[in-house]
Amino acid sequence: MLTVQQIGVGGERFDGVREIAVLRGGGLGDLMFALPAIEALAAAYPDARVTLLGTPAGQAVLQGRTDAVHAFEDLPVAPGVRESGDGAPSEQDFFERLHGRFDLAVQVHGGGRNSNPFLLRLGARHTVGTATEDAEVLERWVRYVYYQHEVVRALEVASLAGAEPVTLDPRVRVTASERAAVRERLGVAGRLVAVHPGATDPRRRWSPDRFAAVVRARLEAGDAVVLVGDATDVPASDAIIAAVPSELRAGLHDLTGSLPLPELPAVLAAADVMVGDDSGPRHLAVAVGTPTVGVFWFGNVVNAGPFDRGRHRVHLSYVTRCPVCGIDVTQVGWTAERCEHDPSYVDEVEPDLVLADVEDLLRHA
Repeated sequence: MLTVQQIGVGGERFDGVREIAVLRGGGLGDLMFALPAIEALAAAYPDARVTLLGTPAGQAVLQGRTDAVHAFEDLPVAPGVRESGDGAPSEQDFFERLHGRFDLAVQVHGGGRNSNPFLLRLGARHTVGTATEDAEVLERWVRYVYYQHEVVRALEVASLAGAEPVTLDPRVRVTASERAAVRERLGVAGRLVAVHPGATDPRRRWSPDRFAAVVRARLEAGDAVVLVGDATDVPASDAIIAAVPSELRAGLHDLTGSLPLPELPAVLAAADVMVGDDSGPRHLAVAVGTPTVGVFWFGNVVNAGPFDRGRHRVHLSYVTRCPVCGIDVTQVGWTAERCEHDPSYVDEVEPDLVLADVEDLLRHA
């Protein structure tokens, strides 16, 4: 019988665990990185109910699309845990409702300086998580070192509670009928390429003219292209559309800023290939099973790159110093100095290289 070892030092399973809380706020990509650890916990404690403590995006994307999360709780606005959010509960309400409910509380939300004291206020019988050198530690903990893949980091935390990995890639369920409905709504009969021209950090953004070169080439080849993203990505999508000749625009579908988040998994799953930066939608595309071509700053590949190269291709930019002021940008993390400049660190990646991988993946779609 094949068994999967725990990652890291591990630990024994706790007894009598019926309620588990997993703390993971942040963006869509952060949530995807935590999913394999959540699946490991659900498998290790099959009789327990797993509650995700996160933002509304978690429920929007995962409701009905995973069996590993059974309940959702919105986080209050609190420093280092959740920075903003309309309709967020107050801290008093949050802790009054949830204090003492959980047998096990799991912190996979950063280095623990803010998230560990927050987690401890839940009053769980057992706690596991990471800790920087200046963070309060939990019952079982592992040192937070910035350069570690986020999926593996979260799995190492889950192993502290005796949970073995069951998957490395996040998994978000989308049905065949959902995929078919997206393609019918867009009027796509052939191949479909999804493009997300954005990232939370502007330094991770490939410029719109480079995305436009990829979009034009795929439209000229007869493929359909769908642009996705939130309201912050509208300027980039507008620039891409403006660079596409009018005679090709019939095959270009712009859903940027208008697609409800619960519908994003199905749109990405309907695509044959997804092209994007190191961003939440690209990580979600991995989770729904769509091949991807990603443009990454090389340091982020350590923390966020896809694991395989059969389905997921990565193009790296090797910028080590800010193009404006020359400061060393490889020493990133919670203590590193950051300059005020936000140029693209990834524009040295050429569109022809990205296109070659898109074409290769489409040949095998």
